[in-house]
Amino acid sequence: MADTAQRTHPLHDRMHGASGVLIEPCAPAERFSLRAAANVLAPIGSAIGLTMPEKIRTSAIANGKTALCIGPDEWLVIDESGSDIAKALAGVEGHLLSCVDISHRNTAIRVSGPKAATVLASGCPQDLRDRAFPVGTCARTIYGKAEIALLRESRDVWRIECWRSFSDHVWKFLVDAAKSA
Repeated sequence: MADTAQRTHPLHDRMHGASGVLIEPCAPAERFSLRAAANVLAPIGSAIGLTMPEKIRTSAIANGKTALCIGPDEWLVIDESGSDIAKALAGVEGHLLSCVDISHRNTAIRVSGPKAATVLASGCPQDLRDRAFPVGTCARTIYGKAEIALLRESRDVWRIECWRSFSDHVWKFLVDAAKSA
């Protein structure tokens, strides 16, 4: 289990507010790259207390946990509750799955406000309009040439998951875009 309480967020002192947009680091969380076949989703969901999304580009959120279906057999699971998902998944017996703790690799940035989609569109090739990217949609994509996982949490709130090593670049790109949005 990753020690997220002791780890310093790479963007811990930052916050940017501009007219119509707020950019801020997300709370510390554990993150797992999960690979499994569709028939294992129910036991996984029971073990971690979250109904796993089955369709690519969909997500599920409950009890401080978020699961993003980002591939045909791949999920990014984010746990802000500190419930030790890896230990819970160790109890899923008789099924093949892979759960890799990537907590030290990733971090997250939240972009919110009525101009959030405009700021994100400055460096992301995804169609972020409501009909193409409704609330709950997620995608593995890029922002300013950095690989990210993007989640639309609500109408005007977006979560960017990125590698810690790219977080400063993503942050600066977001702030520059917000200044001209």
